[in-house]
Amino acid sequence: MKKLIFAFAAAILSLSAFAQDNFNPTPKDGNERVILHAWCWSFNSIRENMDKIAQAGFTTIQTSPAQLCVTQTKGDKGGGNQLYGHGRWYYVYQPTDWKIGNYQMGTREDLVALCAEAEKYGIKVIVDVLPNHTSIDDTRVEDALDDAVGGHENLYHANGFNEISDYNDRMQCTTGQMGGLPDVNTENPDFQYYYMTYVNDLIACGVRGFRYDTAKHIGLPSDPVDPKSKENDFWPVALGYKAVKGLTLTVPEDGLFIYGEVLQDRNVKEVEYGQYIDLTASSYGYVVRNILNASNWGADNWDNWCHPVAPSHLVTWVESHDTYCNAHESAGISCDKIRQGWAFLVARRYGQPLFFSRPDGSSAENVWGNNIVGARGNDEFFHPEVVAANKFRKAMLAEDETITLNEDKTVVAVNRGKRGAMVINITENEIPVSIKTNLPDGKYVDDVHNNTFRVKKGILTGTLAPTSSYALYKK
Repeated sequence: MKKLIFAFAAAILSLSAFAQDNFNPTPKDGNERVILHAWCWSFNSIRENMDKIAQAGFTTIQTSPAQLCVTQTKGDKGGGNQLYGHGRWYYVYQPTDWKIGNYQMGTREDLVALCAEAEKYGIKVIVDVLPNHTSIDDTRVEDALDDAVGGHENLYHANGFNEISDYNDRMQCTTGQMGGLPDVNTENPDFQYYYMTYVNDLIACGVRGFRYDTAKHIGLPSDPVDPKSKENDFWPVALGYKAVKGLTLTVPEDGLFIYGEVLQDRNVKEVEYGQYIDLTASSYGYVVRNILNASNWGADNWDNWCHPVAPSHLVTWVESHDTYCNAHESAGISCDKIRQGWAFLVARRYGQPLFFSRPDGSSAENVWGNNIVGARGNDEFFHPEVVAANKFRKAMLAEDETITLNEDKTVVAVNRGKRGAMVINITENEIPVSIKTNLPDGKYVDDVHNNTFRVKKGILTGTLAPTSSYALYKK
């Protein structure tokens, strides 16, 4: 925390280094972090499955938002516990107050119990936070929040009820209403103090990081300033570079991991956001899905991270809750193929892969599955291929990567030094493979499928089952 003694004007030059030192250190080797997005699991459901999560090799668990939220909207009178129907998964993304506890996730006491259980396994819990907006019906906002910011009118930007028409206009993007969600004045010091009290309470519960929802809709210091604000200083305050009314972010000894949903588009200041937080590699997820849908690695640029920020500071995914839920963009991709995309991302040296837990009982024809908020997701997070990929990543942490393809680009090998290779078939056909590798000559048998491969003079041969992955290690 020594860097905090410098004046903010000077410290801004070293923001990236400070954030890396305290929140997400630049890895000496590769990234070890593997994130399970326990989407819509309650705190208690996550806690009850902690042993299974740990055995699967995940190092970090991301929960849904923890703050007070709406329980009903127009057309739904409330009281339901469905993901979609009588109740909605996205109600937790409509805050009514920044205090811990809601009907989907559970109570503050439940969160404390979850974090205590995670600590026993060496797993970090991060929480989705969303200071950018309130519920669509702003009359649902609690009186305590209005009072804390000096009245309801001070809770929102001057432009906060004007719907964004151009997401590439930074003034609209950072101060306007999005999808009917009125835009909070995140530069109001009274709001900042109230919000940071909530964040510090999460940390006191044992939370060790945050995913910032709609992060690109919160202004950077270089962005246009809303008429109600003096400066865009939310990120310096949220990251602990600057105090607000004497209050500063609490950074525990074991650090914090903070990243933001900065969806890529034109005129998005990715480099500047990257000075504060790690970022989502949304375009790379699109690339991976294109490849999976085509069953061919030549379908898109897998060798380009599609991002100006270093890959060690990117959160990667095959799919996110948005690509699954909103337009069901990724919901039609089979779980078998999702696993192969996951094996590819996890086997790579950099990137911080996030595994989205689909609803239990879900399918392409029934995206909501059993349709119960708070329940554990399906079994995919501990599928043997997922577990094998997660453990391969940890074992290969210090090794360089070399990626090779077979001749028709249906099979990829992620080679890690001369110690290991993850071999992946993304087609629905059995494939006899001959592919370059750095593994030493010899016979290799994977633990999941018990398949035998042979390496001779830098060429790996064997037969791959449809949509399957194989973690191979130098013996």
